[in-house]
Amino acid sequence: MNKSFIAFIEESIKKNWDLDALTDYKGATLQYKDVARKIEKIHILLENSGIKRGDKVAVCGRNNSHWGVAFLSILTYGAVAVPILHEFKPDTIHNIVNHSDARLLFVGDMVWESLNEAEMPNLEGIILMNDFTLLVCRSKHLEYAREHLNELFGKKYPKNFRREHVTYRRDDPEELAVINYTSGTTSFSKGVMLPYRSLWSNTQFAFDVLPLHAGDRIVSMLPLAHMYGLAFEFIYEFSCGCHIYFLTRMPSPKIIFQAFADVKPHIIIAVPLIIEKIIKKNVLPKLESLPIKLLLKVPIINDKIKNTVREGMIQGFGGNFYEIVVGGAAFNCEVENLLKSIDFPYTVGYGMTECGPIIAYEDWKHFKAGSCGKAVPRMEVRIDSPDPQHIIGEILTRGDNVMLGYYKNPESTRQAIDEEGWLHTGDLGVMDAEGNITIKGRSKNMLLGPSGQNIYPEEIEEKINNMPFVSESLVVQQKDNKLAALIYPDFEEAYKQNLTNKKIEEVMEENRQSLNANLPAYSQISYIKIYPEEFEKTPKKSIKRFLYQDIN
Repeated sequence: MNKSFIAFIEESIKKNWDLDALTDYKGATLQYKDVARKIEKIHILLENSGIKRGDKVAVCGRNNSHWGVAFLSILTYGAVAVPILHEFKPDTIHNIVNHSDARLLFVGDMVWESLNEAEMPNLEGIILMNDFTLLVCRSKHLEYAREHLNELFGKKYPKNFRREHVTYRRDDPEELAVINYTSGTTSFSKGVMLPYRSLWSNTQFAFDVLPLHAGDRIVSMLPLAHMYGLAFEFIYEFSCGCHIYFLTRMPSPKIIFQAFADVKPHIIIAVPLIIEKIIKKNVLPKLESLPIKLLLKVPIINDKIKNTVREGMIQGFGGNFYEIVVGGAAFNCEVENLLKSIDFPYTVGYGMTECGPIIAYEDWKHFKAGSCGKAVPRMEVRIDSPDPQHIIGEILTRGDNVMLGYYKNPESTRQAIDEEGWLHTGDLGVMDAEGNITIKGRSKNMLLGPSGQNIYPEEIEEKINNMPFVSESLVVQQKDNKLAALIYPDFEEAYKQNLTNKKIEEVMEENRQSLNANLPAYSQISYIKIYPEEFEKTPKKSIKRFLYQDIN
């Protein structure tokens, strides 16, 4: 088996030359041949500006076709891609550009407005990704290359550019491909060094389990600067010959619903928050009415209602998909129970940036509710516990997907990967006899009760999040060792029902009392603080817990 990642890209471009490749939703479309031509132009630009193999080139902007083109160009040229989340604050972007030793930065117009080139003194150039305009140029070579780009392209391909001209280099499995800076819910960013074997292995996994074909359509809504979206909403689909639609704006439930209806994607890759919002706003209200609750208790009608609900939900997601793959964070159990009860085609995977990202997965037809699948091919998983089926332990993994380490941070690398090559994920879980992994929390988030009991804040938060008028919550331990809950209420819903702020506080206190009635004494919530806005999130939509440790 040819294990070259770049071969996937080259073969797809040649095979799917005349097919649509990348579309900015409600905007322009590039075919595979257009992508190939743009890649070639960027190669000329990089070569003439003196970028060498292994040099770092950063990409930062909202999801769009040209983001994808820039990324593929960097790898096929031989440079190392440094994708940066466009939602990061300008200071963070400056720091990542500097820490990664990037020589060039491809940037989106929205991001560029807030950046300061003086804070990134080592960059030789900043290039606008949608038309390759030079925004900042500190190199004569780069300036010459940009000014004469069409001329240089014409010289190289005098009789016009054809598919036989597409021949890219071959990558080495251990060669560094991408440095991806984790958002880090518990601490600040680290640069994860992913080799080509990780990209190849993740893409090969998708070929083996996801039934997509050339010409199939997909909506890309997760940030491309994050490995989950990059691997499974872009790289695999591009390698397959799919037509990828980028939601170039903030993906609100309304925009996503509209895109699903228009595009009718063949598979949906999402984080729980997106699915939960759509279900809570559009599906649960219809199920909560009393007659439906009564009818659900009658067996034959029950099946009829379930089929109607299932059909309605499938149509809501475009009506044409094989399954919805959920990953990136824990799923709300109330929503999951509903999906399972109506036999909805969903599955939950497990991964992390350090594995580029996939660790565990199972097809929806065999998926065990509450779990996050089984170890994927070329990866081993074990639970660091005397009885992995019943006693919670840290999830360890090793195999082809695992990173080389953290960039310029050998100490963190040593802490993460032990001498036997096991990556310590920092997640806690159990594994049943069939190999299904169930996550019970993050060891870094685990709190100790008064008598040494293990408290998993996520489990309490899930209960709180299902209570009236709660949008999201965080459980934190205070200096007196008591537990407090930070709650961001569903103000929209509360105000709709004419609740005053005073009344919202009373409801939250009632929530606290009914919650404590169902919790052991050591994990009860002593007090609640209402938080006025949504919590700050990582690209995976997990709350940045480290920002909210002291609530006084």
